[in-house]
Amino acid sequence: MTMAAHDSSARWKTFFLEAKETEIFTLLSKQSITPTLYVPFHELEAFDPDFAEDILQFPREILNTGKETLRQICRERGEELDVILRVGELPRDSRRAIRSIGSADIEKLRSSDVQVIKISEIKPRMHIAVFQCESCGVSQEIAQNNERELIEPIKCPPTDQGGCGETAGRGGATRFNLVFNVSRLINNQWIEIQELPESVESGAQPGRAKVLIEGDLVNKHLPGQRIVANMIPVVYSEVIKNKKTPMFDIIYHLISSEHESVPFTEIKITDEEEEQILVISKREDLLRLMQNSIAPSIYATGVMNFVKRSLALQLFGGVSRKNPDGTRTRGDIHILLMGDPGVAKSQLLTYVSELSPRGKFASGGGVSGAGLTAAAVKDSFADGRFSLEAGILPLSDRGLAAIDEFDKINSDDRSVMHPAMEQQIIHISKGGITASLPSRCAIIAAANPKAGRFSKRAANTSVLRSFSETGLPPPLASRFDIIWMMRDEVRAEHDEMIAKHILRSRTRGVPEALIDEYMADDPQEQDKDLILKEGVDGTDHLTPAFLRKYIAFAKRNYHPNIDKDVMALILEYYVQERQSFSREDQEDGESNVVPITARALEALIRLTEAHARMYLRDNATVEDAKVSLAVFKHWRQEAGIEDESEYSGVSVKQRNTTTIISQIIRDICAENNNQASITSIYNRSIAKKIDEATVDNIIQKLRQGGQVFSPRNDVYSMA
Repeated sequence: MTMAAHDSSARWKTFFLEAKETEIFTLLSKQSITPTLYVPFHELEAFDPDFAEDILQFPREILNTGKETLRQICRERGEELDVILRVGELPRDSRRAIRSIGSADIEKLRSSDVQVIKISEIKPRMHIAVFQCESCGVSQEIAQNNERELIEPIKCPPTDQGGCGETAGRGGATRFNLVFNVSRLINNQWIEIQELPESVESGAQPGRAKVLIEGDLVNKHLPGQRIVANMIPVVYSEVIKNKKTPMFDIIYHLISSEHESVPFTEIKITDEEEEQILVISKREDLLRLMQNSIAPSIYATGVMNFVKRSLALQLFGGVSRKNPDGTRTRGDIHILLMGDPGVAKSQLLTYVSELSPRGKFASGGGVSGAGLTAAAVKDSFADGRFSLEAGILPLSDRGLAAIDEFDKINSDDRSVMHPAMEQQIIHISKGGITASLPSRCAIIAAANPKAGRFSKRAANTSVLRSFSETGLPPPLASRFDIIWMMRDEVRAEHDEMIAKHILRSRTRGVPEALIDEYMADDPQEQDKDLILKEGVDGTDHLTPAFLRKYIAFAKRNYHPNIDKDVMALILEYYVQERQSFSREDQEDGESNVVPITARALEALIRLTEAHARMYLRDNATVEDAKVSLAVFKHWRQEAGIEDESEYSGVSVKQRNTTTIISQIIRDICAENNNQASITSIYNRSIAKKIDEATVDNIIQKLRQGGQVFSPRNDVYSMA
């Protein structure tokens, strides 16, 4: 042990009196239940670099000495306090992955980026035990530094120190009794931690560890939280059949922890990268660039362009807000991809989950309700009680959860998704535990039809009618902000371009065997420092590493507000959609049909905020609202979903046709002085596959409802 460790008491005293006078005064005023002094490592390093280095090498002895020195200072000032000393914010060179902590790190101070996955109940631990000699009644204090066994005195103090000098045990003349009410206890708790998923290599199992925490750190951690844990690895001999073995278990004593108050701190952005992000954000074609950057290896035709655009908006997300009445409105955008097999749904999900900071991927066939929310498992902390282990949704808190094969999750397990998606909190009552876990994550799900492919009937009806073919419950549909229907349609011109794209992408890939044998570079590593890259089809896209930084920077620094103009635009669309069928519904005696719900209104706001955040704006503009309306209208209208009739049980097709004819008349009137001839209406209707008899019936209904009038024969105008 170095000199610094031997004379640590004097060094601590100088440090406390020179640098921590104010904090000591606060401790003496007894403002906290557990008196704790927190010392950032950089303060110690600035004060005495050698001493700071020794704390990393011999933390237990030096921190115990520091604690005693601090108690002595408090005692001299008239207060007997059980002070706890915590050192935090350790240097980067002391950081280790849990899996790599071994013999060289034992009894050293180390830090690790981890996620809490399980916590135990509080257990009081005696840290200063007082024993009384039965023969002479003299008491003595013994510090209990080992939580595995209670250390008892062997001998009473000699007579010159007031004792009788007798020994305990066999042949001894006395025994020692524990005086419980004078001994001092401290709260302890076990937690289980796991390495962060993004720092674990593919194929490797994330390291897990049991950590003992005490004092003011108890009950400060929840399953799913990310922390930097500053701890001392300690070894205990494994016991097999009541015999000790030469193998040792490592457990950890937590010295301090730093919670991540700012999201995405795991993504480091340099000043130079920040400037590059600001330059990219000024590009006029930013939205198309972002769209192209989502899974560039997937060729986009038709609806795929809009799917990629909506996924880009989902990655940026809206702004979550807390209201004065305690309610919360979510900012995360949920998207459902329904489609035939082979339309690249899984590939999109995998890409987005890897791209998103804190993204998680699960497949419906291999995930249970407990795996999605939390499992109540028998406690491995040796007391046999149940404790909670967080699942996919709590672990991707403040991130994104991609759930493939959504339709394969059984119905009981799927019901847990309802509150997780809307309220973004999971209420759990399992194994005698009632708890709530936050799940503030965006969800992207993919579902296949039960019959293998969507029917032809589904191709001609609404998204929600197609939704029923997946076997998912209708209430789940309203929780998704956007639902895309991706069909595998045979179109010669598209098929050829997709095939060429796939063949080009295949030839540009690097064989995995060569990468594993270090005979070729990993293409992802090569692109790490690039910003823009050209795809096989000649279009530019951002590299995944840079896009991830762009998203983290935007989400960390920009929280767009919505102004009156934007509100007016969204409101106008919402009211117009709500009213579009009201007259007809009243005629049909269906006045309770809701064409668009309030959830859709919130979805529009979220999409608007996401677009503004993409452009790094503090205030959303009318342009942002127009893009969000365009994306929203596209999935509703292209699939013929003008109302959520799945919830009202009214046929969609008839209502959709009415809307299309209304829109045709409105368009022709706008072009020709508010006059539309029946011939031009017929012509445009035929293009939409609506026959003349249907047109005549609908015009008749619109006239009865007062929405259309006829100034002269075969000419119509909007009311």
